[in-house]
Amino acid sequence: MSKRKKPVDPVAKSNELREQIRKHEHAYYVLDRPEVSDAEYDALFLELRRMEDEHPELVTADSPTQRVGGEASEQFAKVRHRSPMLSLQNAFDEDEIRAFDKRARAAVGDDVKYCAELKIDGLAISLTYDKGRLRRAATRGDGTVGEDVTANIKTIRSVPLSITPVAGLPDVFEVRGEVYFPIAAFEKLNREIEAQGKPRFVNPRNTAAGSVRQIDPNVTKSRDLQTFMYTLDPGGPCRSQWEVLRTLEKMGFRVNKHRRRLGSIEEVIEYHAEWQRKRHELEHEIDGVVIKVDRFDQQLELGFVARSPRWAIAFKYAPEQAETEVEKIDCYVGRTGVLTPVAHVKP
Repeated sequence: MSKRKKPVDPVAKSNELREQIRKHEHAYYVLDRPEVSDAEYDALFLELRRMEDEHPELVTADSPTQRVGGEASEQFAKVRHRSPMLSLQNAFDEDEIRAFDKRARAAVGDDVKYCAELKIDGLAISLTYDKGRLRRAATRGDGTVGEDVTANIKTIRSVPLSITPVAGLPDVFEVRGEVYFPIAAFEKLNREIEAQGKPRFVNPRNTAAGSVRQIDPNVTKSRDLQTFMYTLDPGGPCRSQWEVLRTLEKMGFRVNKHRRRLGSIEEVIEYHAEWQRKRHELEHEIDGVVIKVDRFDQQLELGFVARSPRWAIAFKYAPEQAETEVEKIDCYVGRTGVLTPVAHVKP
């Protein structure tokens, strides 16, 4: 006599599917180490979607199925940041960097370490989590007030819709970082729009910014954007920028692996030179290196000037230049009849 098949518990099964999908999304989009084939992932996703269709009461705000699309909004609501998203002072030569180091040591003493991170050429973004769930995503805006782009950011799969809270963090906290366009995805987009007879996008940074601010979240989803996170506000149990980066990684965020903790400004200068040589080996564009005094107690002592911290600086690369030849010029007609000339140059 055959055993009767045990009925499926929809609640338990849907929770199990969500956990599996989140695990595979994290492996694929954050760690770049897929654990299952696309077909296996799609099967899990479709099973969850069918279950949620049959049991709408089981749908949660952080379910993987809620990333896709969303209703088009007529405008972006304004969002006031928990604390200002400040800009960085720029430096373009070694003398300016050594002067920055001298000022820091004069203020806090010689026991200074630096956290050096690649400066991603993208769009600054702020993610607000409430009890472990993504509540809101906002652009930097003017640093004090940004735009609510939650529906669009939720389509970027490296952004976790829910995280495991860290002891010492309040229920509501912000994670900040950068949304950027991987070079391969940017070139793919340009090939597609050229095939449609439309002008190419000029650069990945501006295209990433435009993609995040699309009225239709499905457009954002189609662009294959990526993220790197680097700020936790408040810092919770962390006592340094280095600890913040490690903590964000543990929480499931995508963090740039090419970071370094350095004990002298000469090491910082060497790090900057190293990545100037290697920058074209990356899958994304960078325009310099960000240098931060690592310890938070020293950051607090150094404070701020105007809208920039005294404890951080962007060591920029000079704009790249090259000579080429214009092969032809095409004119495209816009919806309003405006002609846009586009030059095609030899690579």
